[in-house]
Amino acid sequence: QKVKDSMRVLLPVLLNKSHEIYDKIRAILLYIFSTNGTTQENLEKLIQNVQIGSDSDMIRNWKYLDVPVISSFAAQQHKYPRRDRSSEETFQLSRWTPVIKDVMEDAIENKLDSKDWPYCSRCPPTWNGSGAV
Repeated sequence: QKVKDSMRVLLPVLLNKSHEIYDKIRAILLYIFSTNGTTQENLEKLIQNVQIGSDSDMIRNWKYLDVPVISSFAAQQHKYPRRDRSSEETFQLSRWTPVIKDVMEDAIENKLDSKDWPYCSRCPPTWNGSGAV
C-alpha cells in the first residue's frame, strides 16, 4: 500500500532517541527519494529536528548524482505526460513502460509539443507517409 502522509510516519522515527544518526539519515533519504525531492525549508527543518547539522552534506550531496533533493515547481512542470497503458496486455515481468516509448509514439503521431521538442519537425500537411521528411 502506498503511504498517504509519509511525513507523519517519518517524524516519530526521526525524533526517537534510540535510533542511530545514520539510520535517521537513511530515513530522510528514503523520504526524499519517494517524494522526488523536498523543499529547502522542509529539508532545513528535518536537519534541525534530527540534529544532524554536521552530517547534512550526506543528504545534500545526492544532487551530484542527479537525485532531486530540492524539488522546484519548474522541474516538476516539465515532466513528460504519461499515456494510460492499463488496457494493454503485458507480460508478467514487463509491466513498466519507459518514457521514451511514449515520446517515440507521440513523435510518430506528430503530437510532440514544439516548445519541449523544437528540433523535431512537423510533417507537411500534404505528406502521405511514403517517404522521409
